[in-house]
Amino acid sequence: MFVEPTLTSSLLDGQVAIVTGGSRGIGGATAIQLAANGAKVVIADVDKSKADATVAAINERYGSDRATAFVADLVSPGACDDLVDHALHYYGDLDIVVNNAGYAWDSRVHAMTDEQFQAMLDIHLVVPFRLARACAPVFRAAAQADSANGVVRHRKTVMVSSMAGLIGLDGAANYAAAKAGMLGLVRTLAQEWGAMRVNVNAVAFGVIQTRFGLPQSEREVIHTGGRTIQVGMPAKQAQRMGITVDPDSPPTEAEIYAAKPMPFVSLGRTGTISEAADAIFWLCSPLSNYVTGQVVPVNGGTRLA
Repeated sequence: MFVEPTLTSSLLDGQVAIVTGGSRGIGGATAIQLAANGAKVVIADVDKSKADATVAAINERYGSDRATAFVADLVSPGACDDLVDHALHYYGDLDIVVNNAGYAWDSRVHAMTDEQFQAMLDIHLVVPFRLARACAPVFRAAAQADSANGVVRHRKTVMVSSMAGLIGLDGAANYAAAKAGMLGLVRTLAQEWGAMRVNVNAVAFGVIQTRFGLPQSEREVIHTGGRTIQVGMPAKQAQRMGITVDPDSPPTEAEIYAAKPMPFVSLGRTGTISEAADAIFWLCSPLSNYVTGQVVPVNGGTRLA
């Protein structure tokens, strides 16, 4: 599914971006938005067929070399280093990194296993740390070259966090803890990398309409860390929220990503993947050059009390 970008421009001409989990949903919309505004994009994903399809769609629309796929399970040791090497091999530079890859494996604390808790730390916190570590020497060398040439240029890292990292989430302590830890990483990197003109920020999304908001099914799975995870909400949680899917008539992608009414949100609805991508794009663009170490809530005005 090709998501029409909100804006098409030359704002990111000459820049190279990595988007993890960049084949579908928020990541896919972000990859398309960055490409539509001039960036060359490396789509990192564990699903080869989905990554290849998104790369093909971007290249068909914006040029044959606008996107490339890097297929790997990012929790594997060395995968993040290989991802950065891939970007440098294909495009010779790196300017933007969007840490979006992730999933949920929910359970209340009393029933949660060590494996569940560690899995969320691995994908939502350890992977962004490893990717930042792999990017650090690249960003440092680029900043030194810029200074030697009298060039002022900002590079960007954006972490996709969640309101769960700010306020917690009943039934998902592992996810909330990992997303909260990500914010500590953001603020530290912003301090360490400021002298290199690398802006590091996070978006904290509220309810954005993605396939993760549907009941779990065999049709939507992720293979990561040597395990197969059904994507979506556990059956009991979906039942409590009144969310049902006819197994004989699964929703189309357009239906999955369409905004739904949400009474506890000031705007009265869930967010869309395009709106999520717009917020990420702003933090990747020169429009946010004086913004760093910040957490931007993108939640439609979610009322917390």
